[in-house]
Amino acid sequence: MSINGKAYIAGAFEHPTRKATDKSIAQLHAECAQGALADAGLTRNDIDGYFCAGAPGLGGLNMANHLGLRLRHIDSTDTGGSSYLIHVSHAAQAIAAGKCNVALITLAGRPRSEKVPHGTQVRSRGADVPDEPFEIPYAPVTINLYAMVAMRHMHEYGTTSEQLAWVKVAASHHAQHNPNAMLRDVVTVKDVVESPMISDPLHRLDCCVVSDGGGALIVTRPEIARSLKRPLVKIRGAGEAIKHQMGGTQYDICVSGGAWSGPRAFEEAGVKPADIKYASIYDSFTITVVVQLEDLGFCKKGEGGRFVADGNLISGSGKLPFNTDGGGLCNNHPDNRGGMTKVIEAVRQLRGEAHAAVQVKNCDLALAHGTGARLGHRHASATLIMERE
Repeated sequence: MSINGKAYIAGAFEHPTRKATDKSIAQLHAECAQGALADAGLTRNDIDGYFCAGAPGLGGLNMANHLGLRLRHIDSTDTGGSSYLIHVSHAAQAIAAGKCNVALITLAGRPRSEKVPHGTQVRSRGADVPDEPFEIPYAPVTINLYAMVAMRHMHEYGTTSEQLAWVKVAASHHAQHNPNAMLRDVVTVKDVVESPMISDPLHRLDCCVVSDGGGALIVTRPEIARSLKRPLVKIRGAGEAIKHQMGGTQYDICVSGGAWSGPRAFEEAGVKPADIKYASIYDSFTITVVVQLEDLGFCKKGEGGRFVADGNLISGSGKLPFNTDGGGLCNNHPDNRGGMTKVIEAVRQLRGEAHAAVQVKNCDLALAHGTGARLGHRHASATLIMERE
């Protein structure tokens, strides 16, 4: 069943805090939900579908209880950072099937306050996870896996550290206009490549921020969206994919799940990469952006480094404006999960509500894309295409 035109994003809210030492995770979820409902012009009593991943305990069950929601549809699908794009797709599917009318999606976390070093520590989910007994003895950490992808991309395609640095440069040009961004200083290619090396070839400024906070979205039936006094953002297409390690054989670490989720989303939406006016691209590291731009079809495989060079991602001058809020590299990466904010900024762009300095002219078609878990490893990818009506 196609979801093209079957549901709309009616509300979006990004929590302004980046360090929430005085708030619980449950409180952050509640404040994000309240913000998205206020943005849409709806109330808690209108919600009959709830989507929540990564929350403490039983996730969606506990948060639904905390928020006092009366529901007839729930979904706690958890694919890491890509969960929230998948939730938008699943909410649209549920609405199209008559399972709910108004869906709430929330994210919240406090890794900065809790000083959780997710990017530089070994993360194990226990011996019952099939691959863990074979992998954990080698102590893989997140940044090392992404650095491995970057090094292989450089070997295969001649990509350079200077080209990767342009992703950070573009993000910083956008973040300077965002009062809530963690890093607002504009940086140069030289700044990036001369920042401390964290895991060769990735430098400190190739890495995303660690932030508290969260966000929320409201997805509704078309007639409900049209009854509200908000710009209309239609869901045109969506795709999701899991890329696994295939036993270590025939595994190209320079290809992400976006190579499958992207074409599915474009097919359902009936559009091509060249039609996209703005792109929110998951940016846990600079190499993440380069690989995904290739896999989504914005350039050929191996040409991502050249595509992002010379400011081609900067709004107002580049070929493909991206992450105009500053993205995970400069603005916000709540709970170490960047998918939610990718959808929120795409909604802002389609509504014409982004900062005037970075608002894309005539932005009527936008893409948001995210990954969950880690490139160079098993991971989930999700792609969402939205249109201003």
